[in-house]
Amino acid sequence: MQFSAVQIAMLINGKVEGDPSATVASFGKIEEAVANQLAFLANPKYEEYLYTTKASVIIVNESQELKEAVSATLIRVPDAYSAFASLLQKYQEIVRQQLSGIQEPSFIAKSAKLGENVFVGAFSYIGENVIVGNNAKIYPGVYLGDHVKIGDNTVLLPGVKIYFDCVIGRNVTIHAGTVIGGDGFGFAPQADGSYKKVPQIGNVVVEDYVEIGSNACIDRATIGSTIIRSGAKLDNLIQIAHNVEVGHNTVIAAQAGVSGSTKIGSHVQIGGQAGIVGHIQIADGTRINAQSGVSKSVKIQNSAITGSPAYDYTSALRSQALSRNLPELEKRVKDLEKLVQQLLQEKESIS
Repeated sequence: MQFSAVQIAMLINGKVEGDPSATVASFGKIEEAVANQLAFLANPKYEEYLYTTKASVIIVNESQELKEAVSATLIRVPDAYSAFASLLQKYQEIVRQQLSGIQEPSFIAKSAKLGENVFVGAFSYIGENVIVGNNAKIYPGVYLGDHVKIGDNTVLLPGVKIYFDCVIGRNVTIHAGTVIGGDGFGFAPQADGSYKKVPQIGNVVVEDYVEIGSNACIDRATIGSTIIRSGAKLDNLIQIAHNVEVGHNTVIAAQAGVSGSTKIGSHVQIGGQAGIVGHIQIADGTRINAQSGVSKSVKIQNSAITGSPAYDYTSALRSQALSRNLPELEKRVKDLEKLVQQLLQEKESIS
């Protein structure tokens, strides 16, 4: 697909500087782009490439000052990074709109209900009484168990598995290999040392505008629902245990894990490989540093914590600074001990 600079500018509310008829057919990084590609410049570290890139069109900030002549056509916007993200989203929507129909072989139960303009990829399985909303895209190899509900405009990428009774909202994207609704880790210890499985009869509810990365696992509730609130963004390889609630617009980076029945507030930021114990609450706006181990509730909103066990971020930095100075402090203490010993000896000799 070919797009002109003026067409792109209309999509992102930008102003063209240069040839409005310049066309592009693909995207490229500003340091590697070639002719007929679109690039963007948001980070000043890459400004040097603005004058050497072969890109035909470049999205830049309105405030960008030119130090040399630029061969490419520029599109000026208030925020180049956000504008480029919006453009990529629109491009992705155009590509996905071209997907429609049902590929074979695939299985769709007679009781399932599919909305308008739905795409079902080959080797997909859609169980009994499943409801799929309008414009949903179900890529090859997806499994939808009985009574699953999928909202409008939701995209399930290859190999996504959604177990029975789970509910996925509108405008959700779930990436390849993710499993929604597997059994929670519930086993009751027995007198003989064995473990008896506790049936997990709840479900998972994923609200609107959520994105979940590849190979994540979100377990169904023992009773009730495991809930991912609207606007939440989950990275790859994340474990969400049974009956957890993840708040609105919360973001969780890769390899983090949340144990059962923990309630995470809204606008929380959780770094990669962080671990959170079960049955606690994380206040709204909390920021949890990568590899932190959170072992108790965070009750104060907008707190920043780090370490294992995790505690206040600023205090942790002070502790780290002190620990780096321990060898010097040890030497000073020994010097003081010697000085005190000398003073005591001098006092004894005088007396």
